[in-house]
Amino acid sequence: MKALVYEGPRTVAVRDVPRPKTKGVRLRLHYCGVCGTDIGIYAGSHPRAQAPLILGHEFIGEVIEDHAGFTKGQRVTAFPLISCGACHPCRTGSPHVCANLRLLGIDCDGGMAEEITVAPELLVPVPDDVPDELAALIEPVAVCLRVADRAAVTMGDTCVVTGAGPIGLITALMLRHAGGGRILISDIAPGRLRLAEELGFEPVNARAETLAAAVAAATDGDGADVLVECSGAAPAALEMTRLVRTGGTICLASLFKAPTPVALLDMSFKELRLVGSRVYTREEFRRATALVAQLETPLAKLITRIVPLSDAGDVFELATDPEAGMVKVLVDCRG
Repeated sequence: MKALVYEGPRTVAVRDVPRPKTKGVRLRLHYCGVCGTDIGIYAGSHPRAQAPLILGHEFIGEVIEDHAGFTKGQRVTAFPLISCGACHPCRTGSPHVCANLRLLGIDCDGGMAEEITVAPELLVPVPDDVPDELAALIEPVAVCLRVADRAAVTMGDTCVVTGAGPIGLITALMLRHAGGGRILISDIAPGRLRLAEELGFEPVNARAETLAAAVAAATDGDGADVLVECSGAAPAALEMTRLVRTGGTICLASLFKAPTPVALLDMSFKELRLVGSRVYTREEFRRATALVAQLETPLAKLITRIVPLSDAGDVFELATDPEAGMVKVLVDCRG
C-alpha cells in the first residue's frame, strides 16, 4: 500500500509499504489532516517520533471487514490517545494527560496511508450527517473544545485569541459556541486574518497595530475576559497578561517547548487565572464528533487544500509556505 513516510528531518516520501499486520480493526482511509505536530515531526523537532514513521492522527476511514462490533463500510475516526493506565493521572481519572501518553502517528504508524489497523477501543463512529472532509477535523475540534472548557468562557465574554492558524481559528469558533461575545484574533498573515473576519471575528494585524490598543478599544480599557494563546510565540506570552482584565483568564493552547518569559507580577496584582490545556478527554472527543455537523459551514472554510496521497511528498512545504496562505491541508488517502 502507499503511505507518506517520515524518513528523517525535513524528509518525507510516498512509499510502498507492507499493509499493517497488527491486531485490530482494518480501515481503508479517506482523509487525514496535516497537524502542527506533524509539521514538528517533519522539522525533526519532536522528541519521541522516530523514523521511519507513517504520520497522521486526524483521520477518517471506513471499516474493511466486520470486526469487534464494527461493520464493513462503517465510517469511523480514531481517538488517537494511548494511555498507560498505571500512572497517577490514569489512576485518578485523567488518562488524557497520562505521564506516558502515546499517540497514533507519533509513537506508532498513523493515518497518512491507504490503510491502518486500529484497536477497536480507540474507534469512534462518524455520524451520517458529517461529510468525510469535515470528519478529518474532529480531532482538532476536540483539542479546541477542551481549550474552551478550560478557559471557562461565559455568555458575552470578550475573548482574545493570539494566532489565527487552524487551532486559533477553531478555538475562536469554540469560544463563540460556548457563548463568547466579541472575539478578537491576531496574526500577521493577511489571508488568515481575512478568513477570521469572514468567520465573524475581529481581526488584528499585529504588524499594523498593537493588540493592546485593539483590546483596550474593544473593552473601554478594561481588558479581555478571556485570552487564549495559540501562537506559541514568546512575545505573545510576554504580552498576554497585559491584555486581560483584573480577575480574567488566560488559557495556553500552544505548547512552549522552552522556558518563556511571562509577566508574573501581573498574575499577582491582577489576580489572573492561568490554565493549560492538552489534547482532550474521551467525552470532549465525543462532543466534538457531534459538534462538527452543527458547524459545517464555518469549518469547511478552514480547509484550504486537499492533496492526493500520491502527490503528498511536498505537503509539509505547502502547509508551511507563508506565500501559499494555507490554513488546513488534508491528504486524500484514496488518491
